[in-house]
Amino acid sequence: MKVLVVEDDPAVSEPLLAGLQRNGFETEHVVYASHVVAAAQGVDVVLLDLGLPDGDGIDVLREIRRTSEVPVIIATARGDETDRIVGLELGADDYVVKPYSVRELAARIRAVSRRRRIDTTLDSGRVQVDRTRRRVLVDGEEVEMTTKEFDLLAVLAEEPGRVVPRQELFSRVWDPVWVGTGKTLDVHVASLRKKLGDA
Repeated sequence: MKVLVVEDDPAVSEPLLAGLQRNGFETEHVVYASHVVAAAQGVDVVLLDLGLPDGDGIDVLREIRRTSEVPVIIATARGDETDRIVGLELGADDYVVKPYSVRELAARIRAVSRRRRIDTTLDSGRVQVDRTRRRVLVDGEEVEMTTKEFDLLAVLAEEPGRVVPRQELFSRVWDPVWVGTGKTLDVHVASLRKKLGDA
């Protein structure tokens, strides 16, 4: 399991990274808020400090949630009840206040990962849609998707066999007040059919 540690203080990050590795986790480390969203695409869990040198971790959490459902654990010195409530309501899966033990953090990582795994992989026979990593597998082979193709497939895969109304697709994949043409949807559906073949 790969964990992204977002922490700018070496006195915290170095022992944390070493401890997580001892507990069997693969780790990646970033210091700057501006690097987090891209780095979060290829990991299983994000440990997010709120006090970063180039931005606030709460803003980073908002950005992550716009593009990903990767589990996020806020690990910070901010222990105020308001901070905890805001973090959890914006989509954090857990909130831990420093100081914390690596063993407790490892247990929390495994717990949020277990909970997320139950409801983030959609499996409809030959096609698997992993919403956390934003990956699509057909017969075990990864198929490249654009952002909108992935979002569209994820909606369609939620209830295999259900005919999803066009307006619902526009609302969930593009915008609740979509004013474009139906051609956009048709093009994306055609592209998905081509990529998925007869799966």
